[in-house]
Amino acid sequence: MKTVNLLKALGIALCLATASSAYAQASDAMASGDMAAPSAKTVKKADRALGLQVRKALSRAQGFDVSNVFVRARGGAVTITGSVPDGAQIPQAEEVAKGVAGVKSVNNRLTIGTQGGGG
Repeated sequence: MKTVNLLKALGIALCLATASSAYAQASDAMASGDMAAPSAKTVKKADRALGLQVRKALSRAQGFDVSNVFVRARGGAVTITGSVPDGAQIPQAEEVAKGVAGVKSVNNRLTIGTQGGGG
């Protein structure tokens, strides 16, 4: 009878030790997670905002046509795709994008194309 009670007491002690250890690890993970990288939602929001800033800067550039230009940002790396009517606008787009605060690199994939598709 004493052995059974002893085993029960040891079992309870083991359960409590395991539970408190698991709780301590979980709270440590949460504490370090708060100081880690920003959430995916925050990163997406920042990327979207940067892409819009680059597009706005392009739209303000002298003689630049943004109607068929698409801008995507990811972690400061900006990709510009689409088409422009004048070949001189391709390097212009890259220079304008590089001038926007927060842009670390520019991947310029613009091509020369005509508006409206013709017919």
